[in-house]
Amino acid sequence: MQEVNGSIPFSSTIFVPDCVWRLLQQAARSSHTSRDPAAGARFIPGGAPVMVFVLIVLAAASRLLPHPPNFAPVAAIGLFAGAHTNRKAGWLLPLAALLASDAVLGFYHPVGMLWNYIAFAACLLLGSGWLAKQRSFTRSVVNIVGAVLSSSLAFFVLSNFGMWASGYYPRTWAGLVECYVAALPFFRNTLASDVVYSAALFGGYALLARVFDRRSGAAVRA
Repeated sequence: MQEVNGSIPFSSTIFVPDCVWRLLQQAARSSHTSRDPAAGARFIPGGAPVMVFVLIVLAAASRLLPHPPNFAPVAAIGLFAGAHTNRKAGWLLPLAALLASDAVLGFYHPVGMLWNYIAFAACLLLGSGWLAKQRSFTRSVVNIVGAVLSSSLAFFVLSNFGMWASGYYPRTWAGLVECYVAALPFFRNTLASDVVYSAALFGGYALLARVFDRRSGAAVRA
């Protein structure tokens, strides 16, 4: 997606905390809390360990830090959440985290924002369909690379279609082509951020899971 003067706020955010809270409550009602019998890890709604949600929240919060244009964790959060939350209700949690960060940054053109969230949903689907059932580490790494590249391309196509549909370019075929051509310089940062944040999320999760497994094993032996 292209940036227009940094941001395009269009409404107040006074109502957002209640909105986010309702999403979290709905996610909680739609599922239950359980424990992983193998590692003893606590789970959150959607069947994902608590550390998955913590990593998602930290990644979403990083949007509030100074960053280059289009260097954002949105697609990576979608992939990671899709891969590690095995119920649709669990997807409300990363959506709520993303919505909360948008609330702080300021909402922008509603059409463009809608298409950005459609692009985020596409990344969720990619993560769920492509990465959720991977077992072999080597095979997982190969598939993660493919999924990251695919999510970057999907987000580029969908978010910039939203930019065109928002009226920043003429609503003609020539205007759509002009929009995508103008967006090409931003794609480098988009791809770089997807690679960096995906490596941080998937790598961080694998590292934390190994640490917790070792602690769990030590506790059982004790």
